Amino acid sequence: MSPAFRAMDVEPRTKGVLLEPFVHQVGGHSCVLRFNETTLCKPLVPREHQFYETLPAEMRKFTPQYKGVVSVRFEEDEDRNLCLIAYPLKGDHGTVDSVDNSDCEPKSKLLRWTNKKHHVLETEKSPKDWVRQHRKEEKMKSHKLEEEFEWLKKSEVLYYSVEKKGNVSSQLKHYNPWSMKCHQQQLQRMKENAKHRNQYKFILLENLTSRYEVPCVLDLKMGTRQHGDDASEEKAANQIRKCQQSTSAVIGVRVCGMQVYQAGSGQLMFMNKYHGRKLSVQGFKEALFQFFHNGRYLRRELLGPVLKKLTELKAVLERQESYRFYSSSLLVIYDGKEWPEVALDSDAEDLEDLSEESADESAGAYAYKPIGTSSVDVRMIDFAHTTCRLYGEDSVVHEGQDAGYIFGLQSLIDIVTEISEESGE
Repeated sequence: MSPAFRAMDVEPRTKGVLLEPFVHQVGGHSCVLRFNETTLCKPLVPREHQFYETLPAEMRKFTPQYKGVVSVRFEEDEDRNLCLIAYPLKGDHGTVDSVDNSDCEPKSKLLRWTNKKHHVLETEKSPKDWVRQHRKEEKMKSHKLEEEFEWLKKSEVLYYSVEKKGNVSSQLKHYNPWSMKCHQQQLQRMKENAKHRNQYKFILLENLTSRYEVPCVLDLKMGTRQHGDDASEEKAANQIRKCQQSTSAVIGVRVCGMQVYQAGSGQLMFMNKYHGRKLSVQGFKEALFQFFHNGRYLRRELLGPVLKKLTELKAVLERQESYRFYSSSLLVIYDGKEWPEVALDSDAEDLEDLSEESADESAGAYAYKPIGTSSVDVRMIDFAHTTCRLYGEDSVVHEGQDAGYIFGLQSLIDIVTEISEESGE
């Protein structure tokens, strides 16, 4: 076992960073948190950490940038609200200090959880009364969380109307139900284990949505097999059933989550994994069409760049020997806010006028964007169950390519190509 995974030592009297829910998380069960504008963090899984530290160089452009490891603990603020705080590991100040924290919430606003307990016990209630009341409150909170989760499972596709004249990106923070569910469950898990543990390792990763004004995000579960080699018989059977009952078995890919801003109708649309599992192949194709549709027309200018990146990724994975990316996802991201296209030889005064207008968000003005710069990103994420012979510690060693993942990529390429051709591209 590497020293990095031994008992965690946190540097005393260091500045902590308040972690916030990552509002653009649309899939997965692991909680993803916002460290700052350009950096996210998620619970460290040894295998995923190993993957990021050893991944092949040619795969780096198709994965988030890995930025290091921090220690995370939960504390209570002045109102007894639970907060997650990130600290550098002992002797590893560079991890947090090297990341720009200028837009992070200052740690000074928070009180330590251990100090807060003394204040609570000094109330008029006896310790037994307080414990009884505290357990009752916790039971009610847990029950409420379960009710909200059940509601979310039933509400598989949600639409929200937004104010077109306002800042859409700021409104989006209040709507995404999946990110809030993951955040609440993470807090609940950590609180339940508080007596035994209040320090966790999280990895820092690039925030792939940070350069988009209104990120539209598609989370696709890739491959014909989802369970890792270390899965129990029950877990493997459950994952096999999910694949057989979804498009995973037929085309090697299924929708795990989606967030789309439809500028034409002024609506935000969210689709969760429970709906994604029910889609037929035709339903999957329609979901992809919906993802690239702005409510008025298909964003055809995005389809070419998506196909180019999917084809490049497929070629890269075909060169990877022994890797299996079980339960990994593929993210497709673009900006739901459409910028007017201005020719590169436009008059300087015209560009200056556009720049001035873009500063006035309340007026709904847009910034300058040269023709041909429609940006779309394609990245692999979630490597907790990835395996490769290079790791040297797995009981099963695979040979050749990850045929299931590559099959899913080819299916995706074929379907996006069909959408492009049928739309007259």
